[in-house]
Amino acid sequence: MKNPCLGCGVCCTQYRVSFHWSETTAHPFGTVPVELTEPLRRHEVVMKGTNSAKPYCIALAGVPKVDAYCAIHGSHPSCCRAVEVGSDQCLRARRAHGMPDPELDPDLDPSPDLDPSPDLPRAA
Repeated sequence: MKNPCLGCGVCCTQYRVSFHWSETTAHPFGTVPVELTEPLRRHEVVMKGTNSAKPYCIALAGVPKVDAYCAIHGSHPSCCRAVEVGSDQCLRARRAHGMPDPELDPDLDPSPDLDPSPDLPRAA
């Protein structure tokens, strides 16, 4: 069975991805490449491409619903890591793209290991 995040990526096309600037590489302990962000509010940044009427994260590689994955997986923001398979955010994004809920799709693993091996790309 397949991890529902692998190849999906629709959450990266539905939401503004905003977080504290200290998660960026502008901070000594930050991991999100600062060049992929833009200012939002005084202490917040947003992933480029997501602060619009039709969000599309700059870090999304591949084609959503086909072979999408997060190009900065492992360095992605905490708000992305917080989205879980089957969560409200996940389900709303999947439904917006006409996709079934993960537990209704027979090809998907209903309880995936959400931290695939480092050589496998994964949607944020």
